[in-house]
Amino acid sequence: MHYDVFNGDADGICALHQLRLAEPRPAAELVTGVKRDIRLLHRLAGIRGAEITVLDISLDSNRAELEPLLAGNKITYIDHHFAGEIPDSPHLTTHIDPSPEVCTSLIVDQLLDGRFRAWAVVAAFGDNLHQAAEQAAAPLRLSKKNLAALRELGELVNYNGYGASIADLHFPPDTIYADLHPYTDPLVYLEQSELIRKLRRGFADDMTRARARAPIQESAAGRIFQLPAAAWARRVSGVFSNERARERPDLAHALLVENQDRTLRISVRAPLANRRDADLLCRLFPTGGGRAAAAGINNLPPDRLSSFIDQFNRIFSP
Repeated sequence: MHYDVFNGDADGICALHQLRLAEPRPAAELVTGVKRDIRLLHRLAGIRGAEITVLDISLDSNRAELEPLLAGNKITYIDHHFAGEIPDSPHLTTHIDPSPEVCTSLIVDQLLDGRFRAWAVVAAFGDNLHQAAEQAAAPLRLSKKNLAALRELGELVNYNGYGASIADLHFPPDTIYADLHPYTDPLVYLEQSELIRKLRRGFADDMTRARARAPIQESAAGRIFQLPAAAWARRVSGVFSNERARERPDLAHALLVENQDRTLRISVRAPLANRRDADLLCRLFPTGGGRAAAAGINNLPPDRLSSFIDQFNRIFSP
């Protein structure tokens, strides 16, 4: 039995897509979820005798579940998030690079010698790594129109991954993966997929609402926005944060969205001009994590918001 475990955003989906184009495993069981559902290995508790491929979820966040799985399974782990100490096991193969300009799909692209490079470009755009995406795309000699199309596809697939639960999403991530997997060329997929046309309409509606919001705080450190406790706000949180970050690359950005239990879901983007310490900030609080350029907190108690804002200003002040 083979299990493919992957983050439900553009990077996780495109990383798996590249691997399975290179090495098809049609009987593999898919394990995924919304973008913030990163502790996916707990779903494999008790599995023995399997080959497990893990993509785009933090090893450190899954350490408690990973170590028992190493006793009876062969695991390949590919990721770009903070990993902490990597277990020393003959059953574990890792390809982990937390550099700020790297995403999991770019790591897979290197492992495959660029065989399906266009999909890595899609993922990098989705992860808001526009400079890295353009550099990766350079050997493909794409027109400006086609490069913009890959950017749109990455942003749409990434947009679909945000939500508190699968019910918030337009499509479950494994449905997105199944829809695009027959295609080796993302430009053909973008042109032919009815699913993508539906995502495009949903994206336009949600972003119109989000763009009408002014920041609740603006300082030398950055801008903080807040959206209401609504499915549209949860869906758009990642793309909206990325767009605001590109708008002011000298500033850090945070987006607050209220959860149903009144806690706050927070997305943080480090300044694009200096991609540092977003993960450091978020790990100061329970349920926080991520990478240097982009990180988040799943459930911040409301009474700790002022502390978060103080730390945001302290860490990102020039």
